[in-house]
Amino acid sequence: MAPYSLLVTRLQKALGVRQYHVASVLCQRAKVAMSHFEPNEYIRYDLLEKNINIVRKRLNRPLTLSEKIVYGHLDDPANQEIERGKTYLRLRPDRVAMQDATAQMAMLQFISSGLPKVAVPSTIHCDHLIEAQVGGEKDLRRAKDINQEVYNFLATAGAKYGVGFWRPGSGIIHQIILENYAYPGVLLIGTDSHTPNGGGLGGICIGVGGADAVDVMAGIPWELKCPKVIGVKLTGSLSGWTSPKDVILKVAGILTVKGGTGAIVEYHGPGVDSISCTGMATICNMGAEIGATTSVFPYNHRMKKYLNKTGRADIANLAEEFKDHLVPDPGCQYDQVIEINLNELKPHINGPFTPDLAHPVAEVGTVAEKEGWPLDIRVGLIGSCTNSSYEDMGRSAAVAKQALAHGLKCKSQFTITPGSEQIRATIERDGYAQILRDVGGIVLANACGPCIGQWDRKDIKKGEKNTIVTSYNRNFTGRNDANPETHAFVTSPEIVTALAIAGTLKFNPETDFLTGKDGKKFKLEAPDADELPRAEFDPGQDTYQHPPKDSSGQRVDVSPTSQRLQLLEPFDKWDGKDLEDLQILIKVKGKCTTDHISAAGPWLKFRGHLDNISNNLLIGAINIENGKANSVRNAVTQEFGPVPDTARYYKKHGIRWVVIGDENYGEGSSREHAALEPRHLGGRAIITKSFARIHETNLKKQGLLPLTFADPADYNKIHPVDKLTIQGLKDFAPGKPLKCIIKHPNGTQETILLNHTFNETQIEWFRAGSALNRMKELQQ
Repeated sequence: MAPYSLLVTRLQKALGVRQYHVASVLCQRAKVAMSHFEPNEYIRYDLLEKNINIVRKRLNRPLTLSEKIVYGHLDDPANQEIERGKTYLRLRPDRVAMQDATAQMAMLQFISSGLPKVAVPSTIHCDHLIEAQVGGEKDLRRAKDINQEVYNFLATAGAKYGVGFWRPGSGIIHQIILENYAYPGVLLIGTDSHTPNGGGLGGICIGVGGADAVDVMAGIPWELKCPKVIGVKLTGSLSGWTSPKDVILKVAGILTVKGGTGAIVEYHGPGVDSISCTGMATICNMGAEIGATTSVFPYNHRMKKYLNKTGRADIANLAEEFKDHLVPDPGCQYDQVIEINLNELKPHINGPFTPDLAHPVAEVGTVAEKEGWPLDIRVGLIGSCTNSSYEDMGRSAAVAKQALAHGLKCKSQFTITPGSEQIRATIERDGYAQILRDVGGIVLANACGPCIGQWDRKDIKKGEKNTIVTSYNRNFTGRNDANPETHAFVTSPEIVTALAIAGTLKFNPETDFLTGKDGKKFKLEAPDADELPRAEFDPGQDTYQHPPKDSSGQRVDVSPTSQRLQLLEPFDKWDGKDLEDLQILIKVKGKCTTDHISAAGPWLKFRGHLDNISNNLLIGAINIENGKANSVRNAVTQEFGPVPDTARYYKKHGIRWVVIGDENYGEGSSREHAALEPRHLGGRAIITKSFARIHETNLKKQGLLPLTFADPADYNKIHPVDKLTIQGLKDFAPGKPLKCIIKHPNGTQETILLNHTFNETQIEWFRAGSALNRMKELQQ
């Protein structure tokens, strides 16, 4: 048998693997490291420039910024077919980032691949498993104790396979990336849907599932459907109470939660220069809520200023040299253009229950009264990956300081989440944290916390109707606190602070007055704060673990009796036949996000154990048959029971099943568990009116069939008691619809057509049983 190293080499050649470390040192024009943590991995602007020139000559037209960066990372720029919205691109990302909840499954899949080291710089960030209870230090200590097994697995796996490890307490993945790893022109993929945050520093940063991350870490060209480009032209300038958050809240209201699907949102125009670098990151971050592939801003002096302040002047100088490739070409064409005059933009607040329900702050109170939403604000929460920068904390502190000067504190509970250890240490030094405490706030750990449902909330009971306001990104039903009656609204940190002081949605800080402790009325002035600290950032505690140069003796242990971690078994291969008599597990009514398919919150502890976490499969989805969540009919026993239990019953008895879904199925987080779980429990296909991008790809990666109705009205032809047969799989080909035979209980049948977006490579994944199985086939 050939030596293992030779097998790896053969695999890399068969898959077109980039010899990354060799290529990195060939940069002749300038050798500037991607980050301080990887001094021998260089920025390749010379290669970006070369590829852009090849593609521009081929297409013979001006290029948008996103096209420059994406096409500049093509595996074969001279021959790659390029057509927006249609062709699949084979790309070479510069790096990978994983948060701890998704990194568990990503690393388990990488271990299964059999490869010895990651081929590109990669990092793991511990930010999702820390539950907010009483405050930062105590919550962090508790998390380290509870999650010790998982943190040890991630630390040792990182050391074994060459992945940098950011310990718990480091901060939120996207803030750390912005501070240390993002740079203009980078192509970065991350196992979190808010990876686009890095677009605020001029990078194309895309959220993906763990299987996609494994491809990149294995050095395999990564496939992405060639994105369309939506241009958002900004004119005027931000001022007063209007903030960068209001830009994306306005855009979300225009495009809705699916309006950006299949597209990159590219901001441009003279208004861009009025927004700070971290403000641009806020806008890009929440672009995930409109379904966009990612969002990006052109390189400008605000980015240069941020790079300099975060110790990366060498990158800023190099970006200046290549600046023409980091901005759009004059005369470039967008598929759609939205124009926003920042002079006219008003503070917004979006919600409840969906991030695209946009209201001006001045109107939300009246709307709430009309709709019967609770006006009393129980909790105001600032921070999250979207809004936890130094500037965000400074503007909030500026509001709080005014209230304190008049003897007021928050009427609502108030929490603060610093974005990173660097932000925490700096706002402590500069007094912002103490001001926010003085007004009634509790400073939580440097982590995601309540934004992702990691919140041990005690002030209400489940089922109690209440309102919270946050500076987060998502406000789906039950997301923050698992209470379906919590009406969550999303706005800027400074508006959250003002509303928490007033205690009601009826308060408009632009026009309304507060009453001070002395009985006198006063109005809050619009907050003003430095976008960056005047002194250098305080880095705080050192929380980074470098992978060792020699990891040959490193062990990665996964106990066979662990309830938190489980090594993966390969999924079964397609048997070469059509899928006959599929039972409908559930026909979903209305919105079905990844939170509905695979809930977070308390389930995060099982993200490394596929069988255990599968017990949350679709427990939040509404069954059209009875209008209930987590209650479906077992077709054999005719009894109603939980969705996971019914799926397990079908699997045990050899009954293959399918899910029927509505519009934009799988919107929200990048979590691939929403694809792994149905595959693990015997699902074969998901048929919907439309899919969110990341979820559709995740389903394909795990060997499932994400299919859409050729006629969306056919959704109404299928009933939960029907059986389905999917025909045409033997001749499965790109662009060729499949037939679906609907078999009704009365013996009648009807045929409908199902569309798909599979290309040849993805069809190979299906036939092999999963993308990972296909990788192993090539290795053998």
